[in-house]
Amino acid sequence: MSEGIAVANAPVSYGAFELTVGHDPDVPDGITVLDQVAAAGYAGIYLGSGERLGELLAERRLGLAGAYVELPYADRDALERALPDLDAILDVFDAVQSYLPGPPPRPTLAEAGSQARRNHPGRSVRDPSLGFDVDAWQRFAMGLARVISRCRDRGYEPTFHPETGTNVEAPWEIERVLEVSDVGLCLETGHMLLGGGDPVAMLRDLGDRVNHVHLKDARLPVMAEIIADEAPVTEIWTREAFCALGNGDLDADAVLDGLRRISFGGWLVVEQDILPRSAQRFARAAAEQRHNREFLSARGL
Repeated sequence: MSEGIAVANAPVSYGAFELTVGHDPDVPDGITVLDQVAAAGYAGIYLGSGERLGELLAERRLGLAGAYVELPYADRDALERALPDLDAILDVFDAVQSYLPGPPPRPTLAEAGSQARRNHPGRSVRDPSLGFDVDAWQRFAMGLARVISRCRDRGYEPTFHPETGTNVEAPWEIERVLEVSDVGLCLETGHMLLGGGDPVAMLRDLGDRVNHVHLKDARLPVMAEIIADEAPVTEIWTREAFCALGNGDLDADAVLDGLRRISFGGWLVVEQDILPRSAQRFARAAAEQRHNREFLSARGL
């Protein structure tokens, strides 16, 4: 903890997520990721499951920052079918709470998107017709309210996570979510950049709603190429649009200054989503996460 901020990391920074776990023999296992996160000096980790998760975290003095869940808020029947996924995450939170240092974990809510949005990431900032219409926003608001209440009834305050390739990626879509709900905002700097926004300006204008931070750097020229090529959202990871802190277009110092200005306290999760294609790339990921922790340490965190 520093200045009320606890710095965490996530398995996806090490190349471990649903597209690699169980598919790539080079992906690090859960224990390895926990060890690397702890050794790099992080205070917690994002995501996680398993009966012994609390013990494994406690052995490494790591907290649990939260977990990410995409839900189809605007489709009542689909949302009903997906709610067990949310409940499973909250069950994990309950199971590990007694072990955890640091702030409580955040249910990190995102919109499930559609194939059309996944095929055309980063477009809605210029073409609002790709987004929800008035009726869909009304259904979205009702579904989101239901999910927020479900989290709060279990004792957890959620946050909303913008995600490129979903129906909440552009600044206007993020603002609409805040207009139709009272949910807190995850300042997701990387996805905000790739979705056409300015994280520093959004923190300035929407700072009173920020209750969680995912700190990502991103390379806008790579995203411009993805859009020009009409490539799908998976190319964001394959082409490594997300990069080590200080190597992209994010003004990280301005973000940190903005967080201090609003006296932000809670989890700041460093993320660098990658889709490695070699054992060497998986190995380099651990070194990059050590760099990212040192980058923040040099700035007082």
